[in-house]
Amino acid sequence: MPLLYPKVKPNPLQKANLCSRLFFWWLNPLFKIGHKRKLEANDMYSVLPEDRSQHLGEELQGYWDQEVLRAQQDAREPSLTKAIIKCYGKSYLVWGMLTFLEEGTRVVQPIFLGKMVSYVENYDPSDSAALHEAYGYAAGLSACVLVWAVLHHLYFYHMQRVGMRLRVAVCRMIYSKALRLSRSAMGKTSTGQVVNLLSNDVNQFDQVMMFLHYLWVGPLQVVAVTALLWMEIGMSCLAGMAVLIILLLLQSCFAMSFSSLRSKTTALTDKRIRTMSEVVTGIRTIKMNAWEKSFIDRITRLRRKEISKILRSSYLRGMNLASFFAVSKIMIFVTFVANELLDNLITGSQVFVVVMLFEALRFSSTLFFPMAVEKVSEAVVSIQRIKNFLLLDEISQCYPHLPSDGKMIVDVQVFTASWEKASETPTLQGLSFSVRPGELLAVVGPVGAGKSSLLCAVLGELPPSQGQVSVHGRIAYVSQQPWVFPGTVRSNILFGKKYEVDRYEKVIKACALEEDLWLLGAEAIIEIGDGGTPLSEGQKARISLARAVYQDADIYLLDDPLSAVDAGVSRHLFEQCVRQALKEKITILVTHQLQYLKDASQILMLKDGKMVERGTYSEFLKSRADIFSLFEKGNEQSEPSPVPGAPTVISESLVQSLQSPRPSLKDAAPEDQEIENIQVTLPLEDHLEGKVGFKTYKNYFTAGADWLVIIFLILVNIAAQVAYVLQDWWLAFWANLQSDLYSGALVKEDEAVVFVLNWYLGVYSGLTVSTVLFGITKSLLIFYILVNSSQTVHNKMLETILRAPVLFFHRNPIGRILNRFSKDIGHMDDLLPLTFQDFIQAFLLVVGVVGVMVAAVPWTAIPVIPLGIIFFFLRRYFLETSQDVKRLECTTRSPVFSHLASSLQGLWTIRAYKAEQKFQELFDAHQDLHSEAWFLLLTMSRWLAVYLDVICAIFVTLVAFGALILAETLTPGQVGLVLSLTLTLMGMFQWCVRQSAEVENMMISVERGIEYTDLEKEAPWELGYCPPPLWPPNGRISFFSVNLRYNSDSPLVLRNLEAFIYPRGKYGIVGRTGAGKSSLIAALFRLSEPEGDIYIDGILTTSIGLHDLRKKMSVALQEPVLFTGTMRENLDPFNEHTDNELWNALEEVQLKESIESLPAKMNTELAESGLNLSVGQKQLVCLARALLKKNQILIMDKATSYVDPRTDELIQKIICERFAQCTVLTIAHRLSTVISCEWIMIHTHCHLCSQQRCPAENSPTASPLRKSSHSRCRPFT
Repeated sequence: MPLLYPKVKPNPLQKANLCSRLFFWWLNPLFKIGHKRKLEANDMYSVLPEDRSQHLGEELQGYWDQEVLRAQQDAREPSLTKAIIKCYGKSYLVWGMLTFLEEGTRVVQPIFLGKMVSYVENYDPSDSAALHEAYGYAAGLSACVLVWAVLHHLYFYHMQRVGMRLRVAVCRMIYSKALRLSRSAMGKTSTGQVVNLLSNDVNQFDQVMMFLHYLWVGPLQVVAVTALLWMEIGMSCLAGMAVLIILLLLQSCFAMSFSSLRSKTTALTDKRIRTMSEVVTGIRTIKMNAWEKSFIDRITRLRRKEISKILRSSYLRGMNLASFFAVSKIMIFVTFVANELLDNLITGSQVFVVVMLFEALRFSSTLFFPMAVEKVSEAVVSIQRIKNFLLLDEISQCYPHLPSDGKMIVDVQVFTASWEKASETPTLQGLSFSVRPGELLAVVGPVGAGKSSLLCAVLGELPPSQGQVSVHGRIAYVSQQPWVFPGTVRSNILFGKKYEVDRYEKVIKACALEEDLWLLGAEAIIEIGDGGTPLSEGQKARISLARAVYQDADIYLLDDPLSAVDAGVSRHLFEQCVRQALKEKITILVTHQLQYLKDASQILMLKDGKMVERGTYSEFLKSRADIFSLFEKGNEQSEPSPVPGAPTVISESLVQSLQSPRPSLKDAAPEDQEIENIQVTLPLEDHLEGKVGFKTYKNYFTAGADWLVIIFLILVNIAAQVAYVLQDWWLAFWANLQSDLYSGALVKEDEAVVFVLNWYLGVYSGLTVSTVLFGITKSLLIFYILVNSSQTVHNKMLETILRAPVLFFHRNPIGRILNRFSKDIGHMDDLLPLTFQDFIQAFLLVVGVVGVMVAAVPWTAIPVIPLGIIFFFLRRYFLETSQDVKRLECTTRSPVFSHLASSLQGLWTIRAYKAEQKFQELFDAHQDLHSEAWFLLLTMSRWLAVYLDVICAIFVTLVAFGALILAETLTPGQVGLVLSLTLTLMGMFQWCVRQSAEVENMMISVERGIEYTDLEKEAPWELGYCPPPLWPPNGRISFFSVNLRYNSDSPLVLRNLEAFIYPRGKYGIVGRTGAGKSSLIAALFRLSEPEGDIYIDGILTTSIGLHDLRKKMSVALQEPVLFTGTMRENLDPFNEHTDNELWNALEEVQLKESIESLPAKMNTELAESGLNLSVGQKQLVCLARALLKKNQILIMDKATSYVDPRTDELIQKIICERFAQCTVLTIAHRLSTVISCEWIMIHTHCHLCSQQRCPAENSPTASPLRKSSHSRCRPFT
């Protein structure tokens, strides 16, 4: 395991003896620490070797691979369930025997109880033999209770552990599969869906494993109890059993509904989390376009649909819980009514034996059996979803990356391939070339020509339909959109290689990173957040390049890394890095920088996926090929070609997926020996301490209903409980009457006796009906309130998150935010209402039972009071530690999601460097840390339960022997009542205390949710003062002493900026990467609040609402952000434009032909993040979106950096014509992009160096301007 979380406290369970294992004494030292102080992550015990993520995942993966092969031979679909059964079936069945023994002890208890009541009925002080026999029965009862306590918790502990192991194994398989997904498969899934699989679907395994055995134990117990009842009271027992069978049939019908509701809910949850993931990723674009309200509406609509399904399944759960609450009472009532109708006489002892036998069925048949049916039906849906994901197409190794044997070459012969099988025009067609060591192949062509696809072909990501690719040597790859993972700058560059100072310094120098690292601080310490913050795009591109150079590979595939940097740095990178550092390597460079072509060994021109021409620069000059002519739009329709990473919407068939051999991750490890672990820094988030406060509970309940409804709920709960316990009380009187009838003291034919019997039965019927009605009402009502609370908390979280400043998203990784919106909200939707209802029911039951016991036999108060005090302190002692562990469990879950999201973003880079094994190990390390917390949580709840039940067993012993000692003063009804209630209390007391602790632990999810409703907010979206509708009329912008820092403790990124932008002026802003050009835009849009004043047409930007400001400026950013949906929805998210306007905008950005050539034209569905378009095409779509807004101010922040020069030139020309009356600010690295601007502003290190008016475009003085863009000038004011 990578030493990601330096450790380790060995797990004391490994050396624990049998008693310590049975009673969980090995946890005592941890409770002592938790009692003294807050627990930290390093207090947790290391995960057991058999529970390690790697071991579990590889074991299950082996069984799954066998199942896939077997299914392939039998021409059927593989079954994940079969693989799971083969892997865990044997051990699971062995532990299942425990539950058989445990439930056996429950069935024996009523027999002992009956014998003791019988002794009291036939009490004879002189019969010492009968007394000794009764003591024997009391001892037997006590022993049964103690054995039950130990077996019950031993069973549940092992079942939960099997559930945990299965969940960890499946999570590892999901991650491992994600690393192998093909491009077409990526189009069928999304980050949101994979996060949902890892957060909610795999949770079903934890649940289902606990209850699965009750599917067979429950019916067996019913048979055993029926036999015993038949022996006691004859055929009238069948009436009660008929009630149970009808109920079980009803619950099986519920299970079918659970299954269909679950599959509908998960589909909606996938969609919501996917949208949430896109919102978090594209937050900058959303804020600059003032789209927050629209996205809040979109996600709220999805949430509403999801909640309607959750509410329906919650009502079904409520009915299940209500049946658990009332069914034993209905069964007893129906049985005794049948007994009366059949004119059978029964003794008081028989009454209580019947009551206790029905109570024995209460947990296993009316709670655990329906739970098992529900959980199995939900698990089936989850297993199906996970199986569908595991059967997605994998990347097939088209050819082996042959080891470096001195003969290094990239040879492509007549290569034709297509991303989409259904596509008529191939992405690449008939390409042939070869590159040898020391050669530089430059690949040029217009947007969507297939340049990135060519690199994918060399990487083996694009399988050929004909032709072949031979690659001899190790590959290093730099993607067009640079990818950095959370960690330090140094760990990003080393990427698992050994740190060598000299080599590292040379790489830093060659990649022009010295100055940047000096500005950022110590590169070994400076941490990169999610998405590469706080680095600029240029810095990220150079870190990606430095990573490639440091790998010292044989073959370098560089996908346009020079477009993200300014002209000076670009020249430095080309000279020092491409031509010097990589001079002996095979280098294939995709570029739009045509000035470097003369240094290339050979040039390959692409258009529409075909090779237009190939040769050296001198051959091009001789043939007089006009390179620019290549970029002109012809009449032919070109198909958009996907980027590295472009999945297609149409997938391969299942059969092919099965046939493709799965490349082993171990084979994927580089042959290099100088390897270290990749250091990914995902710091654990802060968490609160101590108990969950009353305020959290109040906020939670009042979010779902007002106080009147809550008071009504409390009254209904009390009424239900009163009706419930009065039945037991009433039964004691009725039992005494039955004893008198049986003994002949009373005669049934007597009218007074008949009247009393009818009166008893009438009241008993009324109480039974009340119990059922109140039970159903309270169950449904609490689910209604709590599910509504969950919806309200989610909506508040969503609104607060979107009102938070951009800085919040820089500080919090996407996994951390998605964790709260998936796992924590999932808990609030499903588990918390269920646990809350269970706790309230158990608590009121305990109070009611104790009340009746003390009222019936006052001396029982003597052991009850100390018992209550012990329980109270034990619970408090337990919660001190368990709440810290629960918070750690919540926080250790986030890195798992963050690592997954980061890996999916950099999938192609990880695969190109053969780093899958390293990233798999990191995932295992994150999972093991989470397992440490989860395992402790699981064992701690068992620790509490065992102690509570052992104390309860002592209480049962005291009451049993006390009843025999005081037999002379008690009636059989009293003895039967007290003993039956004590046994009811046995399971219920510890269940109540455990559920109360579980509620407190679950409330941490609510606490974490409510924490996100109280974040720091940016300035208001609207203020009382609104600018005039036609503002800004001219587009004049003035900056006065503007300073900007991204957060209070960071250095200034703009210092004392003074600038004046004339109305309708065309301004080009240039400067070195990281000089603060984009920060100027951030200040203008108030993404961080600037110090100083910025005026637009005389209005101070801070005096108006953010939306009023941001809606009046159009912006196109360097990093294109597209959302899942159609092309039309991406261009016009809120249906504000006609078709004509949309087509015109596409024409202006040179995309009309490409979109027209798609089968569904404007209604073509885009994959997640627009992956079925090339990066250049995505930039053009975002630019079209900005042009459609028709504002007086247009800002382009390197918006055409990934576009070829000819398209860029055409776009600049159109912008000059169309926006002649507007102010246009263009930030660019290509001087050709800004050369047509009237003014040039030069930035260097937080300052504006100079602002110069440009001469006419064809003036000879245009050239010195190029020189001035890199000169050091005094700060301009």
